[in-house]
Amino acid sequence: MKSRTTAAILAFIFGVFGIHQFYLGDTRKGMLHVGLFMFSAFADAPIFATVSVIIAVVAAVRWLSMNQDQFDRKYNRRYTNVRRRETHRTGPRRRERVEDERQRRRTEYRRHREERARDRRRGGTPGPQPASGRRNDKGKLNPHKQEGIKLFKEYDYEGAIENFEKALEIAPTDQAVHFNLACAHSLMENKDKALYHLDRLVSLGFKDFKRIKEHDALAYLRVQPEFAAFKKNNYRLGGATSPTPERPDTSKQTAQPALLEQLEKLAAMRDRGLLTEAEFQAQKQRLLG
Repeated sequence: MKSRTTAAILAFIFGVFGIHQFYLGDTRKGMLHVGLFMFSAFADAPIFATVSVIIAVVAAVRWLSMNQDQFDRKYNRRYTNVRRRETHRTGPRRRERVEDERQRRRTEYRRHREERARDRRRGGTPGPQPASGRRNDKGKLNPHKQEGIKLFKEYDYEGAIENFEKALEIAPTDQAVHFNLACAHSLMENKDKALYHLDRLVSLGFKDFKRIKEHDALAYLRVQPEFAAFKKNNYRLGGATSPTPERPDTSKQTAQPALLEQLEKLAAMRDRGLLTEAEFQAQKQRLLG
């Protein structure tokens, strides 16, 4: 690229020869300065050389007074055009690629978050983040459960059931696994096994019966005649109803304070001399039966 400072210095020093114009690539003006110098030398007319010097000095002052952008647009246009073309060719494309990558990551993250939220709403259905029971008793991931979830989402219900059964061997109280097994057996039209795992699910403390009544995978099970009795029995199989707690025998509990009160009265009468020791022991034996 051409420098306006260099061009001005050349104009001040060698302006009469037009070196500054040759430097800037303006051959026509450079030859004009050479012609004036030669004519002045051969015609013995120094006025022409003086004119050439004045023109060079004016050009140098003009270059120094203009800013760099103006100088580049006039004398470095070829270089600035190349730079502009490269920027136009590479800059926007790179920005476009970066923006596309950011948009792709945002979309992927949003889709992953929606899948997790949908799985939580379904209540234990297979998904990348189950509602509960994700880890076994030792705090490690249950690989059979994860594999069962994967096969369930791929519609391989037999493989999913096999892996969920192995997962129960590691964590037999995992409510999510029991729910997933009930869904898989319902889709395979195994109503007895589906009811069994729902019964186990409720026995482990599951209370959200709305999920059982509305989940899509349990649609086959809900139309079976056995489901009506199962639902009427608080979502437990026949004979498996939770036993009602026995009421404690309050008669003995109420009798104990009265017995103690009578013994205290007898002891007070013995201390006052109203009862002998033999009479006290006899009354005590009578009260104690």
